[in-house]
Amino acid sequence: MLSIKRVIMSAIPKVGLFGLVVSFATAISADDSQQHVQLAQLTEGFDAEATYMMSCFACHSTGAAGAPKVGAGNADAWTSRMEKGMEAVVTNAVNGVNSMPAKGLCFTCTDADIAALVEYMVSSSQ
Repeated sequence: MLSIKRVIMSAIPKVGLFGLVVSFATAISADDSQQHVQLAQLTEGFDAEATYMMSCFACHSTGAAGAPKVGAGNADAWTSRMEKGMEAVVTNAVNGVNSMPAKGLCFTCTDADIAALVEYMVSSSQ
């Protein structure tokens, strides 16, 4: 029988951490009798809006270095990025892309925090 750690480690390169979390959450919620496994967790007390203002605002409010702008009426800035899917956008945010450094220099953010930030920015831009 394969250990959970071995299964997780072999799946990450195929679907990415975000996809793995979503897959496990879906599989687990489908059967409430199974033990709940939580692979990624938001930092306790995490506030996406406050963290955005501290770590993301400087570039994403102005569009500096090609960053997609955030705020009402900026949905078009996110359209081409979201065509790749939320997982790809979160992966880029975690690893850095173009001029954006890894995690946007949010040194205390977990990958789940970054996913919440991306979701906050996209939803705030509609």
